[in-house]
Amino acid sequence: MALHTPEEFTKFGAGALPGLIGIEFTSVEQNLLKARTPVRPELLAPNGYLHAGTVVSIADTLCGYGTISNLPEGATGFTTIELKSNFLGTAREGAVLAEASPLHLGRTTQVWDATVTNEQTGRLIATFRCTQMILWPKP
Repeated sequence: MALHTPEEFTKFGAGALPGLIGIEFTSVEQNLLKARTPVRPELLAPNGYLHAGTVVSIADTLCGYGTISNLPEGATGFTTIELKSNFLGTAREGAVLAEASPLHLGRTTQVWDATVTNEQTGRLIATFRCTQMILWPKP
């Protein structure tokens, strides 16, 4: 799957969860993906703050798309086998910014780190790490 531009990454998620959330990719480099997501009422928890599931979905999307862009030749895809997040802040309006970069790009696994920050304040909302298992065709 050849995704190269922020527009291609954004379009890839249209009609699926990334599109429903409103993730807009702003920069795509070999080892760094960046995106912006406007905060809307539908993305908030009942207490009026950004839902933790929204934050995890944003970070996981960036890490997953990074994995797609870095699949070894011959691999058929990937699946998330572990993820962890630490929440340090939130947002109620404006937008959040996310960045993801690889920690390890192996033949059988990839490990990605992501951060989500409040665009208005610049404060860190969450850190995120996930491990992706690379899938190969059955012999």
